[in-house]
Amino acid sequence: MKRKLTLKSIAKELGVSISTVSKALRDSPEISEETREKIKAYAKLYNYKPNNIALSLKNRKTNTIGVIIPQIVHHFFTTVIYGIEQEARENNYNVIICLSNNAFDKEVLNMELLANGSTDGFILSVSKETMMKEDYHHLNEVIDQGMPVVMFDRVVEGIQCDRVLIDDKAGAKKGVSHMIRSGCRKIGIITSEDYVSVGRLRTEGYLDALDDFGIKADDNLILKLDNIDDLSDKSKKRIEDFITNNDLDGVFTVNELFAVHASRVINALGKKIPDDISLVCFTDGQLSEHAVPSLTAVSQHGEEMGRKAASILINKLESAEDEEEEYSTTYIDTSLVERESTKEVTRR
Repeated sequence: MKRKLTLKSIAKELGVSISTVSKALRDSPEISEETREKIKAYAKLYNYKPNNIALSLKNRKTNTIGVIIPQIVHHFFTTVIYGIEQEARENNYNVIICLSNNAFDKEVLNMELLANGSTDGFILSVSKETMMKEDYHHLNEVIDQGMPVVMFDRVVEGIQCDRVLIDDKAGAKKGVSHMIRSGCRKIGIITSEDYVSVGRLRTEGYLDALDDFGIKADDNLILKLDNIDDLSDKSKKRIEDFITNNDLDGVFTVNELFAVHASRVINALGKKIPDDISLVCFTDGQLSEHAVPSLTAVSQHGEEMGRKAASILINKLESAEDEEEEYSTTYIDTSLVERESTKEVTRR
């Protein structure tokens, strides 16, 4: 398959910056006539056709960052946004925030709108539907036209961009291991379908913890729900059936929303937390802190993640255009916040 010609590839071939190519194709007087003609001749020879996102290139600097997130109702995303805004403000950047509502079409539309001269680069957590479709053309288009992208939390492989993640696998392993050390042996997990990267990794961490302590994994103790961001009536019923039909002494959930509902189910069954069933969740938000009993949680340090994502993007935007592009994956450490939903570990 013939490789699609982009501003980035033209710039690389001719030894100039992406901005120079963009301005030359627009007959900008900032570029010498000789360079303009050389670039235009090359583009014509290889039948270069700009797309609608290409119109937005770095022709002018807006000092504005575009942020696209799946949902804003969860504590984690609000803390990430706070971190992004803090870092941006300290570096004289503005932030525009858009929601994809976990819809592929909305994510594409948001990116096209923000790329059309409104922003200099993107910070993005990929929507559920985008991961299901495995269609990342909008990301590649933006990157090909010279706009840097930093993904966080929910990321996809094969995209040339920087990533800021927590070690979901290690975080889940930390939470489940804590329950095992406190005496739990039959621990269930309430997670998401595997196409959601964070759910898949947290499930792997759960399985690793069981293996480390010589506990055989049981597929019947793994409940995979379709949506990690919402709790439908169908999902509530599945959680109720899962806890009712399994003689569990521990439950690990991949978010605090699942944990709060699991707590209600356990209480409705007349069982006590943590005497009968211990409970640990991912995301140390207000739900975890103020639940009764309060929930032991794996903290994702969202503010730190947001600051790091913004710092990486701003450094890319401020760097020289002719610098060789390198991409990094940065991991933010998790920590376990112990509360009332787990028994005290006497021997660590």
